[in-house]
Amino acid sequence: MLVVSGSMGAGHDGAARELVRRLRGRGVYTVSHDFLDALPPVHRHLLKGWHTFTARHTPRLFDWADRGQERESVVRELTQRVCRTARREVARWAAGGFDAAVSVFPLATQTLGMLRADGELGIPVVCCLTDPAPNRLWVHPGVDLYLTVFEATAVEAAERYGVTMSVGGPLVAAAFRRPVDETVRRAVRQRLGVPPGRLMVLMVAGALGSGEVMASAAAVRDVPGTAAVVLCGRNDRLRRKAAGLPGVVALGWRDDVPQLMAAAEVLVHNAGGLSLTEALVAGLPAVSYQVLAGHGRQNAVTLARAGLVPWPRTPGELAEALHRQASRGRMPLLPEAPPGTAEVIEGLALRGRTG
Repeated sequence: MLVVSGSMGAGHDGAARELVRRLRGRGVYTVSHDFLDALPPVHRHLLKGWHTFTARHTPRLFDWADRGQERESVVRELTQRVCRTARREVARWAAGGFDAAVSVFPLATQTLGMLRADGELGIPVVCCLTDPAPNRLWVHPGVDLYLTVFEATAVEAAERYGVTMSVGGPLVAAAFRRPVDETVRRAVRQRLGVPPGRLMVLMVAGALGSGEVMASAAAVRDVPGTAAVVLCGRNDRLRRKAAGLPGVVALGWRDDVPQLMAAAEVLVHNAGGLSLTEALVAGLPAVSYQVLAGHGRQNAVTLARAGLVPWPRTPGELAEALHRQASRGRMPLLPEAPPGTAEVIEGLALRGRTG
């Protein structure tokens, strides 16, 4: 299998790593590539710089660009040009005798779809959506199979784009499914300085630490009976600022997220990315708040409509949602149901070989 991800943040790469691990565990030879490596250096730096700057500093521009992808526009044409620029290198990756090509990144979906539709790629293309909300960048006529995490995603894709998608399930590490160890839970809370009896609210803002994180952290902290623990990703400036808020624990990039989620009562997210999926797998109740423009808002709408994650808009609504979610206790909302994503992809490739 060829798996193509994209190093914009960390969520796509995290899903790709888990998919590669599962495929290799089934004895499938698998190679993974970063879509951005298929671009000329100037395109790569401009794309990452644009995404980081607009997500952090100009949300209206970020939202305008996101909405521009849904119609024929200058933004969409520029994006398609970038995807066409990557065609030659992606085609070279795919020329290694693979049985299927899998995308977990929307721009990679566009390029692989182009190659497939134009007859330059003779193997099936699979798109694994990592967002709860489908958007036009995830969809291309050249794609043979779409797999989603949520049933709600498939329903929306059919309504909005007339595309059939199947539920393959979440691509998250097995550590998030393990039962909570009370000894570990108490040790983590003690290490973080969370007082006994407080609701530990774990806040995530992606690898970039984007959005109105400071305002959100203050709002969570001000809810009676809570303790705010903020994951700032790789944004050291945000971590230093958040650490200056009284009553807030600010953390940088962490490799012990399963333990942090086991110690928490509620997760607050602003984007609907991999961390949110991990929380739902772990049974950790979640709340959307101060969501990012563009895909963050779209994901929040989808999650709320599906009854999976409430989306309060005001500090008062946030307080109510936190206590309501915490009171329901831990309950996995994304149980593992075979066949999963890896099994479906392997089956498609095997049918291609024998057919």
